[in-house]
Amino acid sequence: MVEGKINEIHGWAAMKPGITVEPWSYKPRPLGEHDVEIKIEYSGICGSDLHTIKEEWSGTSYPAIVGHEIVGKVITKGEKVTHLEEGDVVGVGAQVYGCLQKDCGPCSRDLDPHCPNGVFTYNAKYADGEQAHGGYAEAVRVDANYAIKLPAGLDPVYAPPLMCAGATVFAPMLRKGVKKGDRVGVIGIGGLGHLAIQYASALGAEVVAFSHSPNKREQCLELGASKFVDTSNKEEVDAVRRSLNYLFVASNSTSNQYNEFISWMDYEGQIVLLALPKGNMSFSPNEFVHTEVAITGSLIGGVNVLKKTLEFSAKHNVLPIIERFPMEKVNDALVRVDTGKARYRVVLETAKDSNL
Repeated sequence: MVEGKINEIHGWAAMKPGITVEPWSYKPRPLGEHDVEIKIEYSGICGSDLHTIKEEWSGTSYPAIVGHEIVGKVITKGEKVTHLEEGDVVGVGAQVYGCLQKDCGPCSRDLDPHCPNGVFTYNAKYADGEQAHGGYAEAVRVDANYAIKLPAGLDPVYAPPLMCAGATVFAPMLRKGVKKGDRVGVIGIGGLGHLAIQYASALGAEVVAFSHSPNKREQCLELGASKFVDTSNKEEVDAVRRSLNYLFVASNSTSNQYNEFISWMDYEGQIVLLALPKGNMSFSPNEFVHTEVAITGSLIGGVNVLKKTLEFSAKHNVLPIIERFPMEKVNDALVRVDTGKARYRVVLETAKDSNL
């Protein structure tokens, strides 16, 4: 059995509900024969990290090291890992294990995030009862299938947000077959939305960006939007009614706003939820019958979607707009994200010559 090189992993953990993390270390699970050990170089901050450490989603197990946008180098590999070598630069997203068996319903359809035996990157339990910890740390051990080798030409510092935010928005575009000539709307021009504009544009779609912040107009057009709609401007909104084939919702829109969104859709259009707004949604059946509009959602990207996301991003130069913080300033970075000041994703950098 291959032994790992880092047998006490130092990181930054939430010890109780809030947005503060503090130095903490843990003994990792033994390196399995299908696992890799990764020395972390970059770790992105995702909104899910904040929801988890603040316990806005019930069930946080403290201490919790979050972070599921991880990039680093393989430093040890299990004896049955053949597709990766020590020194490879890899990315890890929001999942660290799935069975990937052909007789598994979700895994056989590239829906491994829904695998009944799947393990998310943090605040989740392995089959042996050990807790998974994430990327606000010096290292991590994961199933090698979920360590995706970065394609040549993709700068590693920009890769972390692609592992979650990028795959989250690109996955439903792949599944639904967004193509040249489709009219695609994106609402919520932030960490998810600014990437959704780029992916849809690179797929050849005519992209309409929706925001209540008119100061984002020029940036949206630069990112690839064909049109910008100020949602507080009735004339601009009226001009796009019944025009969209797809609408990707990357904002925490309130439930009553979806009635308005339906009016933007062409017949048989699809509204795709990428964020999780609070509360329930309420609709009249007439709205669906008379428009034939569908509302659906999308979780994260599985192994094959992650590979396609990275390859497509490298080929088409789809990159996140990031702010960089040293890992020791993680609490400052969390506040910046929590207050909505980050533009648009934050990447934490681990010093190459230190254990945090």
